[in-house]
Amino acid sequence: MKDAKTHWDDVYAARSPLDVSWYQAEPRLSLELVAATGISAAQPIIDVGGGASLLVDRLLDGGFTDVAVLDVSRNALAHAQRRLGARAASVEWHEQDVTRFVAPRRFTLWHDRAVFHFLTEAADREQYVRALRRAIPVGGHAIMAAFGIGGPTQCSMLDIVQYDAEKMQAALGHEFQLMEERAELHLTPAAKQQQFGFFRFLRVG
Repeated sequence: MKDAKTHWDDVYAARSPLDVSWYQAEPRLSLELVAATGISAAQPIIDVGGGASLLVDRLLDGGFTDVAVLDVSRNALAHAQRRLGARAASVEWHEQDVTRFVAPRRFTLWHDRAVFHFLTEAADREQYVRALRRAIPVGGHAIMAAFGIGGPTQCSMLDIVQYDAEKMQAALGHEFQLMEERAELHLTPAAKQQQFGFFRFLRVG
């Protein structure tokens, strides 16, 4: 069985980022939730599992000046870096498994669209939450997006865990307070619908 890094490097070696099921031309809901936190454009943001996502482009377009991207796949990050061109130098890039990530500094906002739901083992989820707690101070924000209840049970040939607000709250623990819940029906490049839940949390303890 492939490890996570090999799996995702192979995915991005074999396919264009425009063809993968999670591709979004415009990360509209993510940007709306970032705006809802009220953070300033100078405060640090990390996009977890950002890979080839266009969120980093849109954050830079919006004037954010301290953006980091974390992804396990070198190939995914390379797609984003090539796309950004000279602007890639203004982004902090981390090639690492999030469950082993030790943040080099604190971030005001942690954004994760569809990484956490791949963690099917309790031990991996616990390591993820530890990484999140190390990275986000009290008063910081976490935006978590995952397949919703009734959505897909697999993605990229991997099993996932579906989440609603109660389940996500239980996973993150009492240190995080749910501030907002949104639903999104994502349309894949193959025109298939996928039910997502987006959850905006404030770290309170």
